[in-house]
Amino acid sequence: MVGDEKGLVIPDLRDYPLGKRTLRGLRLIHTHLKNEQISEDDITDLSLLRLDLLAALLFTPGRQQIFAQLSWLSPVQGGPVAITNPVEPLERVDIDCAHFIPELEADLERSTRAVAKIGQALERAILISVTTQGTRQEAEDSIAELRELARTAQVEALDAFIQKPRRLNPRFLMGEGKMRDVVIRALQRGATMLIFDQELTPAQIRSISAMTELKVIDRSQLILDIFARRAKSLDGKVQVELAQLKYLLPRLTGRGVQMSRLMGGIGGRGPGETKLEVDRRRIRDRIASLERDLKELSRGRAQRRQQRIKAGVPIISIVGYTNAGKSTLLNALTRSSVFTEDLLFATLDTSSRRLRFPREREVIITDTVGFIRSLPKSLMGAFKATLEELHDADLLLHVVDASQSRFEDQISQVERILEELGLGDKPQLLVFNKSDLLAELKKADTVAFLKVRQIARTRNGLTVSARDRKSLAPLIQELQHRFWQEEPEVLID
Repeated sequence: MVGDEKGLVIPDLRDYPLGKRTLRGLRLIHTHLKNEQISEDDITDLSLLRLDLLAALLFTPGRQQIFAQLSWLSPVQGGPVAITNPVEPLERVDIDCAHFIPELEADLERSTRAVAKIGQALERAILISVTTQGTRQEAEDSIAELRELARTAQVEALDAFIQKPRRLNPRFLMGEGKMRDVVIRALQRGATMLIFDQELTPAQIRSISAMTELKVIDRSQLILDIFARRAKSLDGKVQVELAQLKYLLPRLTGRGVQMSRLMGGIGGRGPGETKLEVDRRRIRDRIASLERDLKELSRGRAQRRQQRIKAGVPIISIVGYTNAGKSTLLNALTRSSVFTEDLLFATLDTSSRRLRFPREREVIITDTVGFIRSLPKSLMGAFKATLEELHDADLLLHVVDASQSRFEDQISQVERILEELGLGDKPQLLVFNKSDLLAELKKADTVAFLKVRQIARTRNGLTVSARDRKSLAPLIQELQHRFWQEEPEVLID
């Protein structure tokens, strides 16, 4: 690329894509007619375009000698930075690009791998939140949750940006200047993707992808990817595929950088990997087929529920925010081994177990998928089939992570979703789990600790630790009293 005194027109760069290489394979030479040195704008172009080399020719009319100044990206600890040579006469510039640039690119690649090498991360991302609503603290809480979602999807979150503009940019959501800062940071940290906390429109995804040349996904797509990874039962797989197709259908209106670079991986698992080339009619046919399958599976679940109701066995459904400890509590109460892990959405498929009381009494306890704020509408609609079982429950055991300073907001989110499902009037018992971590919460946030005690007292909630069966005695006693209205016998060994 060669610039002149008026400026630089960047040509179509499709023949010089990024991805396989750290640098683009292009060099820029332009003129500075007032002897001004390489500027911040020049460095921004060098970083954003990831050029091999940038050269400025310094010349003043009336003077014969031409000077030159070079700049390039150099690997240092923490990511590449621009190195700018001192100004020197053009005839003294001696650089062998045939050897210098390949060696520079190899050093940059080694530096990027060293920065990115953490755990089992599949990709490396910059997290972004752009909102005009709520407080700064709410935005920070939401992006902290997005960081946990990324960890669950085996994505290493390298950095996070929060912006609260007066109004949203219709093309990039955030301001264009701030977006340039994000791209430079992504380059410095070796990021491969951007994850937005807000849902993006198809046009915004294409605009951001074209500007950044990074994979761009939003919170909904990240959640869908986690669900695709964790669905094991036929019910779960059908519902996840249905939700993915409904999400992707309006986004199949062309092939921008985002679509051409998706190629599976985070945000492209399952149907997203194979359906991008399929026309809309075939996708709609597949959605109709999956909805029919879902109805058949729903009939089977309804028959099993009717058998339970005829048997007269009380049904308890465990609900709550994701990673509140629902499956761990189910295991502790019933001595079972439902899969548990300290990740969001570790449980996707429902599990039912029997809990036996003295005098040959028993109840059925059902574990359900955890709730989360800003749950994708397509996912919520698909999983209503699984959550149908909540309508037949005699009691909802609302499990709360008592160690979370944001537990009040999580309670509100769960109750709002229950209202949307028509379950607002269903009897509930609030259970504050992870009481073994309350001592740490008291040190970190005394106000949140006191609120746990206050809300547990005012709403007749119980405080337990699913890892300590002895702490479950009050819970079992309360369950026995609710269903049989007599002095219970509690046996906890």
